[in-house]
Amino acid sequence: MNKVLVTGATGFTGGKLAERLVQDGHNVVAFVRASSNAKKLHELGIECRIVDIRDANDVTNNFTGVKKVFHIAAAYRSEHADHGEFHAVNVGATKNLLSAADRFGVERFVHCSTVGVQGEIEEPPAAENYRFKPGDHYQQSKLDGELLALEYFRSGVPVSVVRPVGIYGPGDTRFLKLFRPIQRGRFVMIGNGDVLYHMTYIDDLVEGFILAGERPEALGEIFTIAGPEYTSIRELVNTIADVLGRRAPRLRVPFQPVFWASVICDYLCRAVNINPPLYPRRVEFFKLDRAFSTDKAQRLLGYRAKVSLSEGLARTARWYRAQGLI
Repeated sequence: MNKVLVTGATGFTGGKLAERLVQDGHNVVAFVRASSNAKKLHELGIECRIVDIRDANDVTNNFTGVKKVFHIAAAYRSEHADHGEFHAVNVGATKNLLSAADRFGVERFVHCSTVGVQGEIEEPPAAENYRFKPGDHYQQSKLDGELLALEYFRSGVPVSVVRPVGIYGPGDTRFLKLFRPIQRGRFVMIGNGDVLYHMTYIDDLVEGFILAGERPEALGEIFTIAGPEYTSIRELVNTIADVLGRRAPRLRVPFQPVFWASVICDYLCRAVNINPPLYPRRVEFFKLDRAFSTDKAQRLLGYRAKVSLSEGLARTARWYRAQGLI
């Protein structure tokens, strides 16, 4: 039977996508690491193959029966991470999968990139053809992987590229750094809060992946998949406070002193090889605009984000509470 391969299925996005594919009646296979917790995938009836996607032979030897690929796995950024690992996974492993897809004649290869390849958006909202400006080694490796996928398309592999934006929802904990201090009445705005940020509820993102894997119009194209609205950081914080039943935070500190403190903290922690509690990238969240257009996905894929920001944040808050996280 033809199988749909999902890499990164033990992660948040890949796991939700794999679950949706099973619900839609597909025969799903996941490439997982030996150390991964694949219990939920087994419970869903997903075939788990232990594969090191950085190993070309391992990938090829386990590609039997695969007719569609959703490549979600990535080495994600962390402070002081091994830059070589970014390239090995986000570029090298991508090449291994694309080569196997070419050899086995897959029907579609959907590659997960990131809007981070465009860096700061100086003229928001940005469309897919906005200039590249990766801001760190992670974003550069994702750009290299995206360009590699499109190179394989030009050689005949049926590739589509999806760039997710600000992924959140029940099951993910990235935005606890906002929810917790707001819940505890300890949130402090860095800067004026006017910069723009865009979020995407996980169910909407999964729908975008499904469309990119099915629609013929998606071949050879890049699609930004985002939520129905972007807001200022201030509006985002106030909405989170509202769904938590808390007062909107009022404390604010200037951006520059905090930024330079983060630079010093990062430098000192790097010297003793520990992860910094405060670092420039986290502080830049309050400085750099991140707002995007989904016009292309709407036009070519029929994509429509269905979950409003307030509803998505409310669902996320309920899950955080149920897990005892806030």
